[in-house]
Amino acid sequence: MRAALTLLLAAAAMGCIQSIACKPRVRRENIVVYEVSASIDQSPTAVEESSPIVLRYKTPYFRASAGIVMPPVPRNESWTVGWIQACTQMEFYNSYGDIGMSSWELPELREGRAKAISDSDGVSYPWYGNTTETVTLTGPTHKPSRLTVSMNDNFYPSVTWAVPVSNSNTPMLTHITRDQSFVTWLVALNGVTKERIILQTVRWRMRVDIAVDPSRPLGSRATLVGRQHQEQPNILNNPESIPPNALGRPNANDAQVLMWRPRKGPPLVVIPPK
Repeated sequence: MRAALTLLLAAAAMGCIQSIACKPRVRRENIVVYEVSASIDQSPTAVEESSPIVLRYKTPYFRASAGIVMPPVPRNESWTVGWIQACTQMEFYNSYGDIGMSSWELPELREGRAKAISDSDGVSYPWYGNTTETVTLTGPTHKPSRLTVSMNDNFYPSVTWAVPVSNSNTPMLTHITRDQSFVTWLVALNGVTKERIILQTVRWRMRVDIAVDPSRPLGSRATLVGRQHQEQPNILNNPESIPPNALGRPNANDAQVLMWRPRKGPPLVVIPPK
C-alpha cells in the first residue's frame, strides 16, 4: 500500500516538476481518488417505545469515506474537498387508521420544481458538514497532499401516537412508511473561482416500514415489517452533475413541511417550512 501511494503522489505531481515556471494548476486529471467506500450498516431499524407521547425509530447509518491525493495548490488559491449530499425523493407517511395520515413532504420535489434539495447541515453550504466531511488546502503548497474525508447519516425521528391535529392523547397510530433517496457527491471546490470538480457520485436509499397496534400496551405496539436490512449504496462509474438546488438554501430540514391529510376533507399544514 505504501509503495502504491508513493506512485500516486508522484503521478499527482507530474506536470509541474517539468515546467520551468512551475505554475501548478489543479485539474481533474491530476487529482487521484485512490479509495472510495460507501455502505449502510447491516443492522435493522431500532424502534423505541419509551415515551407515551411519541414513537421513535433509529435507522442504521449510511457511511462514506474517500482518500484523495491533491496536486500542489497555487498561490492565492484554496481548494476544499468533501461531501455534498441532496435528497432526490421522499415519501414519509404516518397512518392513523381510517382517520387520515400525517406526511413530511418537500414541496419542490413533490411538485417537480426541483430535482434535488440540499441535505447540508444548514450552515456549511454546499457541504454536508464541516468536520470530517471536508478538508481545505490553501496555496501555495509545493507537493501533493494526501487527504481523507468521511461522513455518516441516519434518521432518528419522533412520531406522535395520537393524531397530530387532535387535542386527544389517545394512541391512534397504525403504520409508518418511509422511503427516501439521496445522491452524495465527492467534490473539489475552488474557493476563489468556485470551479467544481466532481470526483465521485454515490446513490443510496433508506426504507422503513413499521406496523403499529395502538390497542396494545406501550412497549409492545410497534413491529418492524418488510426488509430487515437496507440495500447497499451504489458507487457510480461515471460522476453525475449536481442540480442547483443541491448547493444552496434551503436544506431539506428547513424546506420540509408536515401535512395532515384526512380521509375526508382538505389537507392541513401542521408545520410549515422554516
